[in-house]
Amino acid sequence: MRVHVVSDVHGNGEALARAGDGADALLCLGDLILFLDYADHSRGIFPDLFGAENATKIVALRNARRFQEAKEFSRTLWANLDVDREQATEQAVRRQYAELFAAFPTPTYATYGNVDMPRLWPEYARDGVSVLDGQVVEIGGRTFGFVGGGLPTPMRTPYEIDEETYAAKVAALGRVDVLCSHIPPAVPELTYDTVARRFERGSEAILDAIHATRPGHVLFGHVHQPLARRMRIGRSECVNVGHFRSTGRPWVLEW
Repeated sequence: MRVHVVSDVHGNGEALARAGDGADALLCLGDLILFLDYADHSRGIFPDLFGAENATKIVALRNARRFQEAKEFSRTLWANLDVDREQATEQAVRRQYAELFAAFPTPTYATYGNVDMPRLWPEYARDGVSVLDGQVVEIGGRTFGFVGGGLPTPMRTPYEIDEETYAAKVAALGRVDVLCSHIPPAVPELTYDTVARRFERGSEAILDAIHATRPGHVLFGHVHQPLARRMRIGRSECVNVGHFRSTGRPWVLEW
């Protein structure tokens, strides 16, 4: 059995269309949408609306952890744009989702990232694409549990949920062979981004589940340039499957 796993697609539909080649199934751990490419400030919904120069400025503010200034700057840009913010954003997201969901092979098992818009997914998840969140599926005789979304941060990304709700989704999985989430367990080596030079949010609930249920693998993304891409916690192999937008390569699990 061979399963390919991707996360942090961020608009890379061309590579996504090839991600399932040679695999029995594809797993996607979220963040399909590209709002703003931190490596190329000309790409994404934000620069499409406001231009690359303004995208560069907001990236600089965020990287400097000046989140309130970034928020105010963004609010000013929207106020000067003669469109409804929610409507314009949703239209752009819909265009990306139409392309990306069409690129998914069959079967695909997917969960949400922190920059996704879950309420839109049912409109694009065709037959053969299963959306899972706080749910378990069997693939090739192994159980895979999925937990989507992120935890609250100063960035205020679209799908951040409170810790209690997130922990309840983790608990609903019970004991699984492979625990799949968008964000990593709350371990410093797995949550620190060496390029952004900051700690991203990890989940204490996932870390507790690792100690309590000892899954064989724990798969996640979210941190684009982690200090450690994998580490073992007890018997569990914890793996950041990679920033798919930049690599274009899925992580492979075989048994």
